[in-house]
Formats: sequence, C-alpha cells, structure tokens
Amino acid sequence: MDEIALEVTAHGGVDEIDAEIWDACACPEAVTGRPLDPFTTHRFLSALERSGSVGGGSGWMPRPLVVRASGAAVAVMPLYVKAHSQGEYIFDWNWAEAYERAGGRYYPKLQSAVPFTPATGRRFLTRPGWETSGRAALAQALVQIAADGGLSSAHVTFCTSEEAEAGAAMGLLHRVSQQFHWLNAGYADFDGFLAALASRKRKAIRKEREGASAFGGTIRQLTGDEIGPAHWDAFWRFYQDTGNRKWGRPYLTRAFFDEVHQTMRNDVLLVLAERGGRPVAGALNFIAREALYGRYWGAVEDHPFLHFECCYYQAIDYAIAHGLSRVEAGAQGEHKLARGYLPTETHSLHWIADPRFREAVARFLEAEARAVEEEIEVLTDYGPFRKAPPS
Repeated sequence: MDEIALEVTAHGGVDEIDAEIWDACACPEAVTGRPLDPFTTHRFLSALERSGSVGGGSGWMPRPLVVRASGAAVAVMPLYVKAHSQGEYIFDWNWAEAYERAGGRYYPKLQSAVPFTPATGRRFLTRPGWETSGRAALAQALVQIAADGGLSSAHVTFCTSEEAEAGAAMGLLHRVSQQFHWLNAGYADFDGFLAALASRKRKAIRKEREGASAFGGTIRQLTGDEIGPAHWDAFWRFYQDTGNRKWGRPYLTRAFFDEVHQTMRNDVLLVLAERGGRPVAGALNFIAREALYGRYWGAVEDHPFLHFECCYYQAIDYAIAHGLSRVEAGAQGEHKLARGYLPTETHSLHWIADPRFREAVARFLEAEARAVEEEIEVLTDYGPFRKAPPS
C-alpha cells in the first residue's frame, strides 16, 4: 500500500468534495451509528461554509485537502488559510508579535482545525488501513503548501495524542496544552457521581444545583425534532450576548444554526432554562458516540449558579443517562475543577518556516510542556474527588 503513488489536491471548500467521500475518511465508524467526532463530519464543516461563518471576510479561508491513491480518496484534512489567530484556542499571539517585531510577517498562516471548536479529534482523516501513508502525505502537503506560498507557519490544533506523536516523529513541533473534561466512572446516576467526591465538594455542588433551581422556572433538555425555530431564535440571542462580551462580535452567523438544525439536530443537545414560558438561558452541546461536547452558553437574565447547572451538571446528567464516557466542556476554566471536570492534556503540531524562529519556539514548547505537566499534577491532586486512604 505504501508503494502506491499518492496525489494531494487542495479545494476551495468541503462542498467541492462529495460528502460520502469525505465522511469515509472522517468518520468511517458512522456507518453503524454516531461519529466519534461530529465536528470533522462533512455536514458540520459545510454548515460553517454555507452559513458564511468561514470564508469571505472571516479570516478563515477554506482549503481542505484530499489524498487520492489510484483515483480513490484515502485521506482528507480540514485546512484554512488564516489572516489572524482568532477562534483557535491554542494561542500563538505571542509568537506572532515576536516574529513581526523581528521584521517577519506572521500572517497569513495555514491552520488545520475545526473553526471555533476547541475539541480534540483526528485532523489527519484517513480511511482504515491508510493511517501511516495518508497521514504522511497530508503532513508533507501541509508543509509544502506553506513553504511554496511563503507562509510563516502551519498549525494542526486539537489533534489526537497519537497524531501528535506521529507528527513529532515527522519533524513537526509538538505543543501540549490542557483543558477540563468530566470522566464517567460508570456512575448509575448523578448521586453516584457525587458519592465519589469529598464531602465538602459534594455539599457545594448540591447547594449550587438547589440555587440554580430557584431561578423561578424549568430546565429542559431538547434534541432532534424537539428543537424548533423559536428555540434557535432564543439561543441566537444568548450566543450574541456571550459573543459580544467575549470577542467583540460572534464568530458564528445566525444561518449556521439553521444549517445545523437541517443536518445535525439529532446530534445536538440544547439545554434551555425557561421562566414564565420564555427562554432566559441555554447551553448548546453536540452528541458523539462516546462523548458530549459542550460548546456555547448564553443568557439574557443573570441568575446564581444557572451557568453551572446548564453547562456542567445537565451535561453530566445526560452523559450518565446515555452511557457516554466523558463530557468535554470546552477551553480553559479552572472553575470547572470543583464541578468534577479534571485537567486533561490536549495536543497540537506546528511547522515554522524560519529556522531561528523555529528554534526559539521549540525551546518555548519544551518549557511550556513541563509547566503544563506540573499544573495538571497539582490541579488533579487539588480536585474534588475523595482521596484514597494511604496503603
């Protein structure tokens, strides 16, 4: 298989690529159920493009790659030409500033990622059996495109640990970061999860859930056809409020949620807090085969603990009820630790064109990796779970 000549082509968007061809590489397991990663499916990436959330003046120009062997697609990669570092969550602002202060031009750059989505998943998307050669062809093409275009760098963010190891062996720089995940230890219900916590933490969570329930309304979990246009209208208001406060303007367009409703509503869990028949807060999650991914939250009223309830505790309830192994609640947020979400390594790969700049970044990444390892160790020890008695 490795001796077959491989051809790599870049495209102007995933809609130029047949959905069956893309998904055969991105989620071959979905033939028998949900995909492991909903965010690299053709329908999710297409929703971003069709809604205008990427492309145009967004600073995310789609350039997905396809690797073919004897005319048949064996690997694909979501890829973008980036004019900035917004919406990535693996921050390289300092790299850009340092490079430009030294007289270089950091942007544009290449970025293999799912826009606005800090969730770990495969980025080198290969058909089964093509993992080694397909991954190598994609990595080589990524570097070649960046070099031929005179770009400063190429980045692969929130890849799997296996991909990070393989990429490092191919000469890419490996970066380790961390975020907080909730892990299901086979709990029968939420009380079973609470029983695993130290008494003080258990009482604190119960108090927060009681406080959240006092907002004067009800909280509903909606998925599939239970979600209607009015629910998306309400969530759009929530999302706008959060986006305006955090980023200056929301990354996603209103049309994105309509696209998601058309093609992915069965992969969505929408948690809505309603008071007096009116939605006042909500959290949007995506459902995968093994995990629940918390993505967006917003509110038009401020109520104590309602954020924790909608984003974290409702997600745990759903994961336990549906036998999911984990909840990934997005980037950052040490406040998640007290709610049972533990620090977990995330990975990215980087290619830097300038040799001296590459050496400086490599030194930084080595020091950063040691710091992340120490932080994860400290935070895990400080977590809410009961400590095992000394042996």
